[in-house]
Amino acid sequence: MSDDPLLQPYRLKHLTFRNRLLSTAHEPAYTEEGMPKGRYRLYHAEKAKGGIALTMIGGSAVVAPDSPQAFGNILLYRDEVVRWLGELADDVHSHGAAVMIQITHLGRRTTWGKADWLPVLAPSSVREPAHRASPKAMEDWDIARVVADYADAAERVKAAGLDGIEVEAYGHLLDQFWSPLTNKRDDGYGGSLDNRLRFGLEVLGAIRKRVGPDFVVGVRAVADEDQEGGITREEGLGIAGRLQASGLIDFVNVIRGHIDTEEGLSHVIPNMGARSAPHLDFAGEVRAATRLPTFHAARIQDVATARHAIASGKLDMVGMTRAHLADPHIARKIAEGREHTIRPCVGMGYCIDSIYSGQAVCIHNAATGREAGVPHVAPRSPGPRRRVVVVGAGPGGLEAARVAGERGHEVLVLEAASQPGGQVRLAAALKRRREIMGIVDWRMSECERHGVAFRFDTYAEAGDVLAEDPDVVVVATGGLPDTGFLDAGAELATTGWDLLSGAVRPAASVLVYDEDGAHPGMTAAEFAAGTAAALQVVTPERTLAPDVGGTSFPAYFKALSVAGAEVTLNLRLRSLERRGNRIVARFFDDYGRRWIEKEADQVVVEHGTVPLDELYLALKPGSANLGEVDHAALLDGRPQGVVRNPEGRYRLFRVGDAVAGRNIHAAVYDAMRLMKDL
Repeated sequence: MSDDPLLQPYRLKHLTFRNRLLSTAHEPAYTEEGMPKGRYRLYHAEKAKGGIALTMIGGSAVVAPDSPQAFGNILLYRDEVVRWLGELADDVHSHGAAVMIQITHLGRRTTWGKADWLPVLAPSSVREPAHRASPKAMEDWDIARVVADYADAAERVKAAGLDGIEVEAYGHLLDQFWSPLTNKRDDGYGGSLDNRLRFGLEVLGAIRKRVGPDFVVGVRAVADEDQEGGITREEGLGIAGRLQASGLIDFVNVIRGHIDTEEGLSHVIPNMGARSAPHLDFAGEVRAATRLPTFHAARIQDVATARHAIASGKLDMVGMTRAHLADPHIARKIAEGREHTIRPCVGMGYCIDSIYSGQAVCIHNAATGREAGVPHVAPRSPGPRRRVVVVGAGPGGLEAARVAGERGHEVLVLEAASQPGGQVRLAAALKRRREIMGIVDWRMSECERHGVAFRFDTYAEAGDVLAEDPDVVVVATGGLPDTGFLDAGAELATTGWDLLSGAVRPAASVLVYDEDGAHPGMTAAEFAAGTAAALQVVTPERTLAPDVGGTSFPAYFKALSVAGAEVTLNLRLRSLERRGNRIVARFFDDYGRRWIEKEADQVVVEHGTVPLDELYLALKPGSANLGEVDHAALLDGRPQGVVRNPEGRYRLFRVGDAVAGRNIHAAVYDAMRLMKDL
């Protein structure tokens, strides 16, 4: 028996968790027609294989048609869900883990104009800023119906064989009744705290009556909205105490903050730059006050912090939720003494931000959510050992080297710079984003473990690569900032790379033009905001940074606000010219069909990258595949077998921005797909 606090078993009613690690409920948007089918099941089963004690699904599974999906939620009001939940539970249980589901009615936290087009419900007609729906104030028959919907949903969960239920009460219907900000009722469900709790207790009572006394039921509850006029710390502790006294719940999962705005959400789910475990001490206060089994997760991304949370008695089960998206095998690696090999969560928030634009993926683990075809651990190659030369040590090149090394091949990486990282190292120049270097550091450590060789300060040309007699060449040379879109004055443009690398210092007056709409432009703007006396940010988009997710943009916008930056939308940069000591930027207004000029000491241009592809083009004629990628094989997860030049000495591939300007995840995914079958 280990003496590690994280590896101690924990008993909750009849359940015994094998350790103290938990993945809290979150919706990865992997459902198919609202059902948790194969992809959903494999995602959670992988964490069970990795040794986790409890995985919580369904963040949050909705209990009624008038709580339509906000982001791919499980439709728990349909009877067919029992089959799919049962298959998922069986798979998770077969690997020794427990599985519960979070259930909810979203209340006002959704949109009326989809699914069945039913009115959005809430205790009172108070609009939520994030989803902008004007809700219907619930009538008595709505209340009775929704209480029954919760009970029906709980019965389906129990029938499917899951281990328990967590009722969601932060930002959703239950705590919309609790909060004075959203409950303006003057009947028995409004006013005093006891009245505001009435609906929630009726829901929990109906669930308990339906599932019986032995089934595990808990609440993920906001115990402090941290917002003027909302639930205070004292009132939140009172709510937790009343829930404990009711005897209706078996655990509490503590939340602090509010999620009705994206700025609020960014503090409930803090990203890189925020302090570690900001709400852990508060969760410990709730545990001490209620003596309820207490769960909690909020930026507990490293093992040391998780271990402290248990050892100090602040928590009974510690949630490392985003950390398990980065590496679902954390518990097993701890138990096997391989803690140093855990792929780190760098806190970028790409996982949660990508839910709203499609489906959750980790910024640097291409296997997460793709378990059916992409391995978390690349198996050893059954074929001959190949000599692989990778050119470029950015995230794509390092991933290609890591996976090829893990497969057992002989790998050499050639890098022009003196250090690895590529554009990741530029992003890390912004102080609060330094954690992003974990993407590079972990890969370097893994490459060392797999015997990958490196040569830095080596600007490789075709002859240098061919001199290594490679069987496979991976070109990961990245891209260069694109200023070629300008009609004139490209030589006057400063790039974000110039600023972040230290090659150029921000001037007193800076204009940042962002046509990329993602992190690079905002990183450059925030960097300039730190020293520039006057800052302008201009974009041709109808909103600033449209590709920066909801938990990530608030930090950028805060920096721009503090700097007093002037933000202008809907202007497209066409040219630059020098007038005296200033640079004049000429923009075209697509809507007003007019020209506009703005002046600054320095104009920073972010327009994405163009591939640095000279080496690839030089190597292409001598390759067996002439650089071709079999897309059908790639998408099916089969090895690449294209031979267009039988005389070719090597196979040639390129990844990441060397193909086209994209992002870190795209580069890592490119490399994984090509190397996993090598």
